[in-house]
Amino acid sequence: MLTAMVTPFTDDGALDLDGAQKLASHLVDAGNDGLVVSGTTGESPTTTGEEDGRLLAAVLEAVGDRATVVAGVGTNDTRHSVELAQAATAIGAHGLLLVTPYYSKPPQAGIIGHVDAVIAAAGDVPVMLYDIPGRTGTELSRETYLAMNDRPTVTAVKDAVGDLHRGAWILDNTDLALYSGDDVLNLGWLAVGAAGVVSVVGHVAAAQYKAMVEAVDAGDLATARRIDRDLIGLVAALMGQTQGAIAAKAAVHELGLISSPRVRLPLSQATDQQVAVIRAAIKDYSA
Repeated sequence: MLTAMVTPFTDDGALDLDGAQKLASHLVDAGNDGLVVSGTTGESPTTTGEEDGRLLAAVLEAVGDRATVVAGVGTNDTRHSVELAQAATAIGAHGLLLVTPYYSKPPQAGIIGHVDAVIAAAGDVPVMLYDIPGRTGTELSRETYLAMNDRPTVTAVKDAVGDLHRGAWILDNTDLALYSGDDVLNLGWLAVGAAGVVSVVGHVAAAQYKAMVEAVDAGDLATARRIDRDLIGLVAALMGQTQGAIAAKAAVHELGLISSPRVRLPLSQATDQQVAVIRAAIKDYSA
């Protein structure tokens, strides 16, 4: 159970490291086995490499002795991703999350070359690929997955393609651990054989998702289905209204876990109506 953690900012948009440490500690206390920092939910397109390094160091200091801390290093510039990977490994990241290069829509050979450059820079630090064609414009091919299976430090994939049959093929033909990257499909992915989830809704429901993972592992699908159904309203409120980083920040701010719900442009603040829906969903779920 991992949560893709939001990056707390102050009201004026500066990095809030104290807030990040407090939030990370809360999330691990709540049931997360690990955290992803500087991912898309952490607004990585708008943070500098220097900010990413300070954030990673702060989170490692807060929870690195009791949770896995994964650093997002994916960009659409291989040189920049290599620099981020080198910095993250030097700071002490336990793993790296590497999204497929976005917008430029490289051919599969370019993607493989991109991954190879990053893993060479990362040394023995394990890498989780992130396959999300709805954002990147490019889906990893089956041939690319087979090639990645030959890279010992590429150990996992966060799958947000939404194709359970394709995911089953990956599990059947590679040794990669598959993680759900889509909260709407968490139960489906776990039933297919996913190792776990990388969640946004985990900001609010880490214990419940952890219990879902454990229930599926134990073969208790009745309990897993009950948890999934209990979470329907919360998932809809956080994932069905606006971008996940916006909604997650609004949610943890409502819970008093961060001092400001501020996001950086081009993201915009949650509207009053969206916050009201999130507030109601949290209240209903907690009742």
